[in-house]
Amino acid sequence: MNIATPIIAATTGYLDKLNAEQRRAVEHGISADAPLSDSAPLLIIAGAGSGKTGTLAHRVAHLIVSGADPRRILLLTFSRRAAAEMQRRVERITAQVFGANGGGMAGAMSWSGTFHAIGARLLREHARDIGLDPAFTIHDREDSADLMNLVRHELGMSNMHKRFPMKGTCLSIYSRAVNATAPLDETLGNFFPWCAEWEGELRTLFAAYVEAKQRQNVLDYDDLLLYWSQVMLESALAAEIASRFDHVMVDEYQDTNRLQASILLALKPDGRGMTVVGDDAQSIYSFRAATVRNILDFPGHFSPRATVVTLERNYRSTQAILAAANAVIELASERFTKNLWSDRASADKPAVVNVADDVAQAGYIVASILKNREAGIALKQQAVLFRTSSHSAGLEVELTRKNIPFVKFGGLKFLEASHIKDVLAVLRFVQNPRDRVAGFRAAQLLPGIGPGTAGKLLDKMAASGDPMRALSEFKPPAATRECWQEFDDTLGMLSRNAVSWPDDIGAIVRWYTPHMERIHEDAAAREADLQQLAQIATSYPSRERFLTELTLDPPDATSDQSGTPLLDEDYLILSTIHSAKGQEWNSVYLLNTVDGCLPSDLSTGSTTEIEEERRLLYVAMTRARDQLHLMVPQRFFTHGQHSSGDRHVYAQRTRFIPNAMLKHFDNRSWPPPRAAAAGAQPQRAPVDLGAKMRGMWK
Repeated sequence: MNIATPIIAATTGYLDKLNAEQRRAVEHGISADAPLSDSAPLLIIAGAGSGKTGTLAHRVAHLIVSGADPRRILLLTFSRRAAAEMQRRVERITAQVFGANGGGMAGAMSWSGTFHAIGARLLREHARDIGLDPAFTIHDREDSADLMNLVRHELGMSNMHKRFPMKGTCLSIYSRAVNATAPLDETLGNFFPWCAEWEGELRTLFAAYVEAKQRQNVLDYDDLLLYWSQVMLESALAAEIASRFDHVMVDEYQDTNRLQASILLALKPDGRGMTVVGDDAQSIYSFRAATVRNILDFPGHFSPRATVVTLERNYRSTQAILAAANAVIELASERFTKNLWSDRASADKPAVVNVADDVAQAGYIVASILKNREAGIALKQQAVLFRTSSHSAGLEVELTRKNIPFVKFGGLKFLEASHIKDVLAVLRFVQNPRDRVAGFRAAQLLPGIGPGTAGKLLDKMAASGDPMRALSEFKPPAATRECWQEFDDTLGMLSRNAVSWPDDIGAIVRWYTPHMERIHEDAAAREADLQQLAQIATSYPSRERFLTELTLDPPDATSDQSGTPLLDEDYLILSTIHSAKGQEWNSVYLLNTVDGCLPSDLSTGSTTEIEEERRLLYVAMTRARDQLHLMVPQRFFTHGQHSSGDRHVYAQRTRFIPNAMLKHFDNRSWPPPRAAAAGAQPQRAPVDLGAKMRGMWK
């Protein structure tokens, strides 16, 4: 069958399960009267739990079934996993029409992935046109910070008479300015006011940082978007790239930043063939420079052609939970009007639970979790959410004491583990010998080589027309000579592609293992991660794809979890609200629903910040299917304090739930007064133990 052959309408039974609004979104602009690529720009406002992913997948599949060429569909998501899930759903739907050929049709969607991954692919294809070496490597955040620090040190900024921003802060300033397309002075004034006095020095640092990346043929995360956006300003290149795609589909549009929005507008200046899906009420990533303005301004930008379809039916939560969540977001200063509803009736309102302090808060949650477990709700179907990771410290102690296993999301990522970074640094150094950060790390794995010697080695390689030959000719220190030859042989073999992928990883691991045993006392425990890395490598077709995609979308591993239950079949979920977005559980507990935590005392400087904090509460509430518990301790420990001390503040319920809104909640206290009285100790006459002690010696 021709890949663009339209299917007759009689075969559209796969749309029957959609509700009216979902079907309207799926069928928008698809008719026999007009070309598919001529469809007006479409904004799908998808409320929490409204079937957003299924709706977008059905729209993609319906386009393919109606004759759209899947090779000319660009689908942009915010994680590789989301893109893969979308692909699987499209394949299932098209298989209903095309039978066994359905998977092949959907599989032809080769332009499906994250903004950064698609950007990297386009930049490699057009590298020669824009002065890039196609073999460029990509730095993750930590590597970028290390390079920023090297440049910072070379410029003498680590020896300032006054405290100069550290490498992580410098990178954050640079990244926000790039992604928000904002002037440096504005970025400093709004987000880093304590660094404003260093504006001139930071400009010098960032210019030198850019030059260092170009010399070393590396790009950072921000470059993948920045270069792509700059390419789209070149008319010939922009026209060539835009002409590839009849349809541009974007998931989670509320999470885009200004740089991403500029790319999309350059791809589809008039909006024809563009579909974006998102929810302004779930825009909670401004710390990554995402802006809710992109989704709020979409209809106006493409007026009057833009169509807005709102999905209000919620398939997740009870109506009682939705009524409370609707009331919270209804007070937002600016939003798309929607009123989530569900046919899941329940007499149980979400609870506002007033407790004395952090200890009582933990006690209530543990008692409720165990009660739910006895009632048949698995621990995995229950979650405790919090504004920041430190808020759960007291609860974790109580969970451990009561032998309740848990997994906490928000720790070290797999690629941040030092032994994983070591192996990847060697692989990146082989791929791109000009990558100074990778070479700096790889060389110092050898005994006897410190920063000074590593710098001399890299300088010699950078000055040579044949960097690997310069490596072989380098005279190492006496302490290194015994293991230098094996290092040289391993890198030389890999640079000549003497072994086929993915055996590259195995060769590096074999070389690295004795060094890991020398460097780390717990080397045996780290071997499992290296085995996992080797297993991950087998799913990528080449070294280049592996390094690119692993850096852009790193996997989680055991090091990403705190309190991993290991041999237990069930465990509770602990998560920040940001990490919980997109998830759902039968029962949800939200810690510290008080002013100072929600909104955070660090995020009340402007109306924009406060409105995002309101959306955070809304996101937390809409994760719950059946039970929602908002915890309100009378005392809690403020930012930077610890529950082990006695410094605390008296709290009040979050401003986002005023008294007039309490009708949507079950407002309760714990422990109940009656239970407290029942547990009170009877009055007893004091016992004179002192007299007994004295009497022992009479």
